[in-house]
Order: sequence, then C-alpha cells, then structure tokens
Amino acid sequence: MFKLSKKIQALPPYLFLEIDKAKRKARQEGRDIIDLGIGDPDQPTPEFIIEALYNASRDPANHRYALDQGMPVLRRAIQGWYKRRFNVNLDLDTEILPLIGSKEGIAHFPLAFLNPGDISLVPDPCYPPYKGGTILAGGRPYIMPLLESNNFLPDLKKIPLPLRKKAKMIYVNYPNNPTNACASDVFYRQLIEFAAKNKIIIVSDLAYSEISYDGYKPSSLLELPGARERVIEFHSLSKTCNMTGWRIGWASGSRQLISALAKVKSNIDSGIFSAIQLAGVAAIEGPQDYVKSICAIYQERRDILLDGLYALGWKAIKPKATFYVWIKIPAKTDSISFAAKLLKEADIVVTPGVGFGKYGEGYIRMALTVSKERIREALERIKKIS
Repeated sequence: MFKLSKKIQALPPYLFLEIDKAKRKARQEGRDIIDLGIGDPDQPTPEFIIEALYNASRDPANHRYALDQGMPVLRRAIQGWYKRRFNVNLDLDTEILPLIGSKEGIAHFPLAFLNPGDISLVPDPCYPPYKGGTILAGGRPYIMPLLESNNFLPDLKKIPLPLRKKAKMIYVNYPNNPTNACASDVFYRQLIEFAAKNKIIIVSDLAYSEISYDGYKPSSLLELPGARERVIEFHSLSKTCNMTGWRIGWASGSRQLISALAKVKSNIDSGIFSAIQLAGVAAIEGPQDYVKSICAIYQERRDILLDGLYALGWKAIKPKATFYVWIKIPAKTDSISFAAKLLKEADIVVTPGVGFGKYGEGYIRMALTVSKERIREALERIKKIS
C-alpha cells in the first residue's frame, strides 16, 4: 500500500532478526537449542550496579528528562576511566558524550557529516550499523575487504585515490567483531596519517576493549599523536559489564565531532534515564575485579571450544580479544547453508559470516556466551554430524 523510502529499501536485511526468528521457531518445536549466535553475555550484571540502579530509581529527581549532554557525574567517571585505562586526558564538557548504547551513536553519527552521495569507507565484514548508518544518512558505503591474508585489517593503499578524496569518514573496529582481529599501534599510526592526508574522519568502535585474554590489552586511537583532531571513539558498558539491555555507552574524542553528534541527538532523543547513568557511574568507578573474572570465564570457554574444533579438523584463529571465534567453514558450501545445517541437524545456532558482509562468506561466527558445559555439548553434537 505504502512505498518504502529509497534509503530503507537500500538497507541490507538485518540477519540477526532472521536468526532470532529461526531460533524461536525451533524452540517452539521443543528443540534443545544451543545458541552460539548473537553475542549477548549470559552472566548477570554485577549486583552492586543493580543496587545503584535501584537506589537511583527511587529518587524522584531522576524521573525527569535527562540532560542531553549526560550527567556531569557520569562524564567525570568516563573522564577518569580514560585517564586510568589509556592515560588520555579528555575535557569533561567538550570531548565526552554519553549515549543510549554505542550502537545508536554509531548509527546516528553519519547524519552529522554525510550529504547525499557522500562516501564512507566501511570494512567488510563488519558490525551492520556502519553500513546502515551511512545509508540512512544518504551516503554510500565503499567497501574495504578485511582479508585473513592481511590479518583482517583494511588495506588503505588499495583504496582508489579519487575515493580517498571524496570520502568523509572511515570506520575501524579493533578488537574486531566478527573476526576478533586486533590492531597494532603501527596500523593506527598509518590510519591517522591516511586520514590527515585525505581529510577523513576516523570512527573507532572500541566496544570490546576490555574483553581480552593472555595478558593482551587493546589500545585506544586517542593515545596516539594526531588523533584528537579527527577521531571519534565509541565505547559501551554492554560487553564489559554484562549490561547489553541497559543501553548505555559513550563517544569521546574530537570536540567538533562530539559537538556535531550531540546536535543530532538533541533532535532525536532526550537522553539516558538518569538512574541508568548513575548505575553507569557505579560500573565505571566501582570494584573492577568482576571484569577480570568475566574475561577468565570467556577464556576458559574459548580454549574448550577451540580445542574441540581443532580436534575435528576445523580452522579458526585463537582470539586475543572479544568473545567471538571466527571459523572457516569446513565444507564446500555457503555460510547460510552451513549455519542452517547446524541448526537443523545439531540444534546449534551460529551466525553466517555473510551476514556481516560479502567478505564474511566462507566463515561462521560462534559466540562464547553459553556455559562451558553447553559448549562441550555443542562439540559433541557437531562431532556426530561431521
């Protein structure tokens, strides 16, 4: 009856919704599904964060509209965290912007800078909002393949010169979802030089900076010289604190970029519920031992899963960070068909690599967000159908 806008028609299907439909259908049929698909932590939010929310929610002062800029106490907590974690000094009022989860900030940011037809340099495979946000802003994604032969880093030298001059922004995400690749400071310095030379904004998604293993500590682009003028970095409490449903994150970096995103958001939302902001303060400033324990749980699961997959002859790179394992399909088929086979024959949900883009074909992603017992059970089921 009503015709969708060209922007909506241009959006690729959001594969996670399709996976969720298939999963729900299987469960309605009474099947025992092991969900290694969407990366949603299975551990509860720490109790002291819940307590902070409970206390703050009882205060009528927190029931009113929140400040669009975020509460000063939250911005101060974020400022302190950046100083402790990365030795980066951020201005409280101009270089930090709380968000209703980093996803909305990433998706809304292109509205501040892209005009119809403008280009974003987007990695592939990638977290879908990089492409979706570009399209909804009227821009055009230019795909940068992330190939195993280049350690799943974009090859900046292969971007055609005319496109470099036209591009307004470039997205990077390390530690990476879905490939779990990590970037070195050598790459980051090359990226900053590339962006400065071509007058391009760097959009850095740092959502997995705290989920790491074997002594590895991811870095921030904002640590490096030349970054503050052209980088906006997105972070989230979702994965670090098991708070995916709470929807709280932030952007930090260039004053101009933060100001522009704030202007977009002031026309779209009315800020984060103040009680959740105060819970966020507790998460950032409270005891941090739980983060280490979360990483220890994922590391144990990682090792169990990889040992089992290697024993079956499957190929996967051992991740240093994120709670994903990026696995080459051990059969001559496409990723959607292989994922469908695992669901149909083994009652296991995984994410087809092509759901993250053309260059994700040939892979599947498994999330470490189920217990080690369920991972062992999944391995037994895979063994039976292999």
